[in-house]
Amino acid sequence: QLQASGGGLVQAGGSLRLSCQASGQTFTIYSTDWLRQVPGKEREFVAGIVWSASSTTTYADSVKGRFTISREKSSNTVWLQMNSLKPEDTAVYYCAARRIYYADYDWWGRGTQVTVSS
Repeated sequence: QLQASGGGLVQAGGSLRLSCQASGQTFTIYSTDWLRQVPGKEREFVAGIVWSASSTTTYADSVKGRFTISREKSSNTVWLQMNSLKPEDTAVYYCAARRIYYADYDWWGRGTQVTVSS
């Protein structure tokens, strides 16, 4: 189970931090991703982190250098630090986790709204 939180309203240039806490069979998680969706558009990948010692991360080009994904092992929480926010970052953000590399997501968190005003 994934519990996402941290969305809100912020002015352009501001920052927000989203959290995604996993519970249950967390030992089976391979990776956790953040995705976002704007009404009328497809859901898009934002950032991802592998639950391994390397904690390999990946980012969409649109957020590189502004967003940072990280994981806190002790609490099974994945964070998405979002800096230099732009109005085009406005979306509902979802966290999702999978057990197998490149497989479909096994768990989804409830979406959290991020609104960036210009």
